Amino acid sequence: MADEQEILNRWRLVLGKYSAGQISFSSGEINYMDMESVLDYLYSREYGEEQEVRKDRTGGSEGSRLTVPYWLRQIKRLFPKRTVEILERHALEKYGMTELVTDPEVLRKLEPNKELLKTILELKHMMKGEVLELAREIVKKVAEEIAGKLEQEVRRSFFGQLDRNASSPVRSARNLDMKKTIRRNLKNYDTERRQLILEKVYFNSRMRKYHRWRVVICVDESGSMLDSVIHSAVMAGIFAKLPMLDTRLVIFDTNVVDLSGYVEDPVETLMSIQLGGGTNIAGALSYCEGLIDFPYRTMVVLVTDLYEGGSCQPLYSVARGIIESGAKLVVLTALDMEAVPNYNRNAAAELADMGAFVGAMTPEELAEWMGKTVL
Repeated sequence: MADEQEILNRWRLVLGKYSAGQISFSSGEINYMDMESVLDYLYSREYGEEQEVRKDRTGGSEGSRLTVPYWLRQIKRLFPKRTVEILERHALEKYGMTELVTDPEVLRKLEPNKELLKTILELKHMMKGEVLELAREIVKKVAEEIAGKLEQEVRRSFFGQLDRNASSPVRSARNLDMKKTIRRNLKNYDTERRQLILEKVYFNSRMRKYHRWRVVICVDESGSMLDSVIHSAVMAGIFAKLPMLDTRLVIFDTNVVDLSGYVEDPVETLMSIQLGGGTNIAGALSYCEGLIDFPYRTMVVLVTDLYEGGSCQPLYSVARGIIESGAKLVVLTALDMEAVPNYNRNAAAELADMGAFVGAMTPEELAEWMGKTVL
């Protein structure tokens, strides 16, 4: 019976919402209505002028309220990659649904946010001229908003340790040196009133002594890593401004691209990525190993879901070499505000056993961890 209902569900999707009177979706499959909505948004164009009549008869539909960016996000959520590729090809080639990549007015009307940024990064290879320039402006605005939220926390993580051997003119309760203040004012103690009179209050200074570290951020640019790619690019730009860090940025799929020359410009970095393709983590990590000059002051931060394109043995071999050299290997399975991990747990366990730090971190957590390590 379950198989029969599944067949009916599939026929219902093929025939569309106008067959609702004859065939119903099974109540247990909550995604079928969403699937029908996004399919109708695209394939209702097949009706041409007749579609307008059909919309009038139904009194409106959920699909008619969709937008192109939302539709793109939904099909990626609801369907496998191969199906998404077919839907996108039909949308662009068969139905001319090219609003995002050809019409600058559409982009001007959309609210810049991270979801729109992700859509632009997925479609930028089809943009040109004025649309591409508008897309770059949106990427810049959203990247700056993300950086603005993170930069203060990052700087606090690196400059926030107290140097209790030096005083500071900055009068802040947070920096109050209570012991020194009491010790230096003991001579002013009023024995009759049993009170300590403070002639001067002392404050700790912020520690700024450091040894320069090289940080190599190596980011998997496969489609599933898009959130992490965005936050990695922004974080690399913030790290590049810190005097104690020599920051390098590498992105990879089956190929490796060194973007260190653009590390201070997250917009250029993001517009350079090519999402999708295979994955060769071992090859990327091997390239990063070549960037290690002083192992004991080098940190390689690998941002990936650890789903290697081939055997994991070459990956383990390179990782072991980096760790045994004295460099620190950090494997982040997620790097965004939510840090919801989806990764190869067997590979993660193997790398952790070797001595790599493996975990899911938000950008703030990464900054705090690095601040404690390099200072």
